[in-house]
Amino acid sequence: MDTPKSPQKPAHLLDDLESIRQLLGDDNLQPPLLTDTVVHEPVHDEQIPLLFDPINGQPEPEPAAKAEAKGPDALLHLDRELRAAAQLIMQDVIDDFAPHIETEIKRRLDARMERLLSHYE
Repeated sequence: MDTPKSPQKPAHLLDDLESIRQLLGDDNLQPPLLTDTVVHEPVHDEQIPLLFDPINGQPEPEPAAKAEAKGPDALLHLDRELRAAAQLIMQDVIDDFAPHIETEIKRRLDARMERLLSHYE
């Protein structure tokens, strides 16, 4: 069952985001703005064959050759899955922090407006 998340320190979350960014190889990119949205790529309609599905019309290859042929494809598929999961985690963290950031920006803008208006009175 779902258990509520324990409150995490912002520094810990920032470290997690930094490690995800390094994993994705996005070290030189700027962080997203509050107005940026994540565009989800369409899900591929690729179906992974089940182990018990027969392969029709082809002789059964040797296991070593089969493992070598599927190795790069499996790694690419795993890489795509990990990147998609990392992006979802990053978006969740951004979504969690967005209200706090917006509240802080509004508070600072209100304070600045009060200071500016007090100079003109």
